[in-house]
Amino acid sequence: MKKDWLPSSQKDGTVLLANEQNTSTLLSDLKALFKANVLLANVLPVFTGYWLALYFSGSAFSANWDVFLLTMIGSTLVMAGALVINNWYDVDIDTVMDRTKNRPTVTGTISLKVVLTLGIAFSVLGFILLLFTTIEAAIWAFVGWFTYVIMYTMWSKRRYTLNTVIGSVSGAVSPLIGWTAIESGFHIVPIILFLILFVFQMPHTFAIAMRKYHEYKAAGVAMLPVVHGFAMTKRQIFVYVACLLPLPFYLTSLGITFIVIATVLNIGWLAVSIYGFFTKDDQGWARVVFIYSVNYITILFVLMVIVTLPLFG
Repeated sequence: MKKDWLPSSQKDGTVLLANEQNTSTLLSDLKALFKANVLLANVLPVFTGYWLALYFSGSAFSANWDVFLLTMIGSTLVMAGALVINNWYDVDIDTVMDRTKNRPTVTGTISLKVVLTLGIAFSVLGFILLLFTTIEAAIWAFVGWFTYVIMYTMWSKRRYTLNTVIGSVSGAVSPLIGWTAIESGFHIVPIILFLILFVFQMPHTFAIAMRKYHEYKAAGVAMLPVVHGFAMTKRQIFVYVACLLPLPFYLTSLGITFIVIATVLNIGWLAVSIYGFFTKDDQGWARVVFIYSVNYITILFVLMVIVTLPLFG
């Protein structure tokens, strides 16, 4: 039956369904383009850094709404811009890997020229907004952007296993952006937040690389498990998780509750990493490490906010 012969109500329903499908596809494409999960994961540390800067400086949240909005929107735009440029540059790798082959840069639903333009525009706009907070916040944002886009994406990712270290630096500066929008970064709290995020990202990323070993190998990405094998990767995961153990004790100003919970989380993760030396199910174990790492960092940074809630008291 031709569509012209359908009743008008049925035609309208068909058009509405098509519009909904197009909208759903567009949202899915944008979510993939901006790596929504990664972007949201980096926004939380920015907020935590900002919040703690207010707490330790004795400033009121309500008196700094303008700075808060500029910081959160500006940092989000910078990070989104970096992630979009990463998608633009890595289109050849993404074509090979199963987990990335549906990105709009691969399927062609969004042209590479548009993607690059978006990445640059978002980055520039984000830096401009951050300059209305403090120059130091903009500098830390640039450090993160430059490390991720140039040092990680364009230089080290395909060549050296050091790419994980470099990529971890870019993610670790996020709380410094939030903190320095209010206070100078020369303070023990933002420095420890940086170290926690930096160290955490190593076993987190190694676990992903183990789970996607065959994809990274096919794409020619120099991840640690691909170049040096699972045994070396397990040892590295254990070492980096062990390095997290002393870090909460530098944050005694956050109280005993935080120290205890953070230490329990660290010991739990260390136990999981040790179990890796005995299991034969490497993929199953890597999945556990990945899930633990995601929950670990989320709980830790949310907890930092919760234990300082008297800011509003």
